[in-house]
Amino acid sequence: MTTDRTVELLRAATLTDDVPYAYAAAAGRLVLTAGACPLDAQGAVTPVGDVAGQARLVMDNMEAALGAAGCQVSDVLKTTVYVASSDRADLVAAWDVVRARFGDHDAPSTLLGVAVLGYADQLVEVEAIAVRPGPVVLAR
Repeated sequence: MTTDRTVELLRAATLTDDVPYAYAAAAGRLVLTAGACPLDAQGAVTPVGDVAGQARLVMDNMEAALGAAGCQVSDVLKTTVYVASSDRADLVAAWDVVRARFGDHDAPSTLLGVAVLGYADQLVEVEAIAVRPGPVVLAR
């Protein structure tokens, strides 16, 4: 049996280069995204103070990162959604945007309210685990 231990660190051409990390990593068919942030093309957090607006941009950015790995939202196995708030209404606002983007693909997810996220004014972040499409190969 041959084991491919190659790890691909992936960047999405449409996302800002102003981050100190890859947007996704892949090993074989397994893909893990960094937490997608509400960063515009210039690397600024936007829209400031708008949970649902940030969630929409986060999902756009997550889809771009998944695309760089050859995936789409229907390939996601699990997500974690972080919202910098202790107000359940903010968590629900972010969650509603995330769920709408996934449509009928109701992958498991964890929704968390946290004290703070990595960028100033950042309210939402979503990370994903996905599997690239392709044939299933069973090892003996």
